Amino acid sequence: MEETAQTGRMQVLNRDMIKYIAMVTMLLNHIAHVFLARGTVIYEVFEDVGYFTAPVMCYFLVEGYAYTRSKVRYGLRLLLFTLLSQIPFYLALRMSVEGLPFTCNMFYTLFCSFLILAAREKIKNPMWRSAVCVGLVFATIIGDWQIFAALLVYLLAENWGDRKKMMMNYSAIALVYCLFITRNYMWEEYGMPASLLHGLLGCLGIVAAGITVLFLYNGKRAKHGRQFSKWFFYLFYPAHLLILYLVSAV
Repeated sequence: MEETAQTGRMQVLNRDMIKYIAMVTMLLNHIAHVFLARGTVIYEVFEDVGYFTAPVMCYFLVEGYAYTRSKVRYGLRLLLFTLLSQIPFYLALRMSVEGLPFTCNMFYTLFCSFLILAAREKIKNPMWRSAVCVGLVFATIIGDWQIFAALLVYLLAENWGDRKKMMMNYSAIALVYCLFITRNYMWEEYGMPASLLHGLLGCLGIVAAGITVLFLYNGKRAKHGRQFSKWFFYLFYPAHLLILYLVSAV
């Protein structure tokens, strides 16, 4: 796979550095959900920091799709880890959505987003292409970071290479997510000021993710340990969820 090196004084982070940061922020978010009491300061900090991870994954999914040697293997890998991650995800987080007893894990959302990228490339008829992409966006309603991740992937793919438009995509998703969180807190009978504060804090991770991948990322990979890092990023997700569950069950 070719490196997509960028130039710029501020672009000091390579792909692996950013992914390791994203793994840490995801871990903090999941620690909050498994061990901490909702509404405490430390819970809110850990949860909000964790919103950095999914938008980073979205960026690297689009980049990976563009430069992978085999899109088929890439898609099958995402599907495999969707299946491997579901039980650890459910055991650790016990997440659900309205009308359904469970939520699918983040790899499911990424797999649907991968199919959106494939549809954009393979389906020539504009009407069918749009219909399939919209359907796949709505398919993520049962997934983690539902709708938002798939929509961000689609927007990034549409504007790939235009840094200004891509940052606008991140900002738009952050704004909508802010409103989404604000609405949720208001439903829980928080006042408008408190709900809006939660919404604003929740969207900061998305904005930070956009700034990181668009302005601090140098387009390179680490020089050493590439194979280790590649599989670590896949395995970390189900492994850390399983460990969190086992610790919580003690």
